[in-house]
Amino acid sequence: MQSTPLTPEKAAFKLTNVLNVLSATHGDKRFPVDVPRLAEGCHELFQWSDPITKVVGADLPGFDGCLSFRGEGKGWALIYNETAGSAGRIRFTQAHELGHYILHRKTRTSFECTSDDMDDWQAHDRAIENEADRFAANLLMPLDDFRKQISKSVDFDQIAVCASRYGVSLTAAALRWVDATDAKLVLVSSVDGFIRWSFSSKSARESGAFLRARKSVVEVPSGSLAAEISVSREPEGVPIDARLWFPDAHAKTKVREMKIASEQFGILSLIELPRTESVWAPWETK
Repeated sequence: MQSTPLTPEKAAFKLTNVLNVLSATHGDKRFPVDVPRLAEGCHELFQWSDPITKVVGADLPGFDGCLSFRGEGKGWALIYNETAGSAGRIRFTQAHELGHYILHRKTRTSFECTSDDMDDWQAHDRAIENEADRFAANLLMPLDDFRKQISKSVDFDQIAVCASRYGVSLTAAALRWVDATDAKLVLVSSVDGFIRWSFSSKSARESGAFLRARKSVVEVPSGSLAAEISVSREPEGVPIDARLWFPDAHAKTKVREMKIASEQFGILSLIELPRTESVWAPWETK
């Protein structure tokens, strides 16, 4: 009889429980998660005979991280690009590769992952990368703890505090919150006036608030805060006409647009739609 496959959430929850117990019993620092230490010991928890025996940084041109089987009796190597950016980016990469080990190692012997694999949480054509992202997010930023850090009205300052607490990038923390919240939020990454990717919360998608930037070239809308080159930081946001981002919104609808600009990641915009509003195109009448 086969055991039930682990989901990203269940796998992360199992490890989270262990980390909670160790912290409570021995006083271990709970956050940020020491991913290399966890990776080298998690096979004992799952009672697996093919451990991760090597966690090492290297220069991986074109990749943020990889997981590779070293051969019978040698286990797996988890390798991360130590030149990929911030410590937070590296930690998420390590957790992403650990997710591949726990969830996917029976499907192949090598995984090579780029930054796009860890940023596009709505890429349905890359299912295993999406699962590794979800595992990493749940492991590094447990939702019960995350919710305690955020007030009713989220902003980039609160998200930055969470990023520091969990030792992850601002982008990873923002993606985590947008994925978890019941508010209508859209996170947008842009560079040089063009949208790289966007990620909408479930309630935002159900209200029509999403941008199809992966399959076509989409400019940042003129008049939006994201397009204003004189503003590099507006963490709490300002009200703007919703039609700038969503042309089919009602003429009186306003959204709250927040912005953080950085040489490291370009521009991050967080757009909050009122809970009672939708931006679907009206039904066409004949």
